[in-house]
Amino acid sequence: MTKVITSGKTVEDAVNKGLADLGVSRDKVEIQVLEQPSKGFLGLFGVKAAKVEVKLLPEPEVEIQPIKSATPEPESNGLLEGVAVPNPYEEAAAFLKEVAAGMGLDVEVNIKKQRDGHIFNISGEDLGMIIGRRGQTLDALQYLTNIVANRYSENFVRIVLDAENFRQRRRKTLEDLAERLAGQAIRTGKEVVLEPMPPLERKVIHAKLQNHSQVKTLSKGEEPNRRVVITLK
Repeated sequence: MTKVITSGKTVEDAVNKGLADLGVSRDKVEIQVLEQPSKGFLGLFGVKAAKVEVKLLPEPEVEIQPIKSATPEPESNGLLEGVAVPNPYEEAAAFLKEVAAGMGLDVEVNIKKQRDGHIFNISGEDLGMIIGRRGQTLDALQYLTNIVANRYSENFVRIVLDAENFRQRRRKTLEDLAERLAGQAIRTGKEVVLEPMPPLERKVIHAKLQNHSQVKTLSKGEEPNRRVVITLK
């Protein structure tokens, strides 16, 4: 057996299988990448494996050569040049476009780096489908996008999704709600219990009222039904 074709989750996995089948080290073979690994539907399911051909190199003829000095050539890792390492942010953006296409939407994703992560600003038409009721769809896509990005990164990465400046508009809405309900608690002398909110939205309410002179906030309940309570100090 002088050559084998093997598959694996990555090119490296496929190469190692081929070396094991032939029982040789990497410097004894020629490697050709036949198929790169690729993600399947939504970047999560039906992953396509890498496929490589591992071929034994011909045995060199023994010749007597005069001794001469030479600069040793750098060792090769045995893989064909040009095998690019996936960029986690590009993979995440491609995932978002694929999901949007499945919803019948054509969108663009602008990536902006910030101190504590990356902002993905989604632009296009009919983005209400991407945002969903009170941002619930956007939050779900953000969760999945972070999963995809971190599959392609050795270090943890954090991505925040936004569309049509929804995050800023939602923050303003929540801050206005906090002020209004704080006034209600003061007028009635009774605590006000808000509807269940995700952690990030509860954080906005807490931050808005943390220095209020007459009311304080706390959270009660279990996820996903955890609520903010506004009560008098």
